[in-house]
Amino acid sequence: MNLSIIVPCYNEEKNIRLILEKFKKVITNEKIEVILVNNGSTDNSERILENLLPKYFFAKTVFVPVNQGYGYGILQGLKEAKGKFIGWTHADMQTDPKDVIKAYKILEENNWDKNLYIKGNRKKRPFLDQIFTFGMSLFETIFMRKVLYDINAQPNIFSKEFFLIWENPPKDFSFDLYALYMAKKKNLKVIRFDVLFPERIHGKSTWNTGLGAKWKFIKRTLTFSIELKRRGIK
Repeated sequence: MNLSIIVPCYNEEKNIRLILEKFKKVITNEKIEVILVNNGSTDNSERILENLLPKYFFAKTVFVPVNQGYGYGILQGLKEAKGKFIGWTHADMQTDPKDVIKAYKILEENNWDKNLYIKGNRKKRPFLDQIFTFGMSLFETIFMRKVLYDINAQPNIFSKEFFLIWENPPKDFSFDLYALYMAKKKNLKVIRFDVLFPERIHGKSTWNTGLGAKWKFIKRTLTFSIELKRRGIK
């Protein structure tokens, strides 16, 4: 298996079929697996996954009984991944499965270099979201002393060897920050490529629900950034 992609799903019952169909259109070989993590969903996601997965040769699922956070769900999927390269993207249809194939081709072109970290770079987002991302990127870059921008862009793809050196990754939405910071700290070559980030088709964001939610996100990220810097990762 060359590549394993984790797709965390929390109450994404209306998007599961759509994302599987999109992956079906772009996955043309058996060297890519898609692991949909049922991350403690309280809707009909479990039943839908049971019914649909047998129809897709590339897909399997990991069940998390109780949602313990975005990062925790991804982590459970990464632990089950069989690929030489692993990573994640989202199930909300704001990230196109074609982007995973673009990342796959970048890895092919670079002879599967284990020192690469492939990451999207979001384009055509709402202006206020761009401002928010710019502010967070500027703060993290100055505070962490590493160039960190568009931290929550998808997909994120890297070698399994890199993943195995992680220590105590966060369970929440700081997960993306931790992964990118570790890549910078370990001197991986980060390759970014442009991805579109349209509005959701179904469902609602579990965190981006207004200014209050953004403020909570900022506080959590600040707290984790301080903790991460104190660890003194070498």
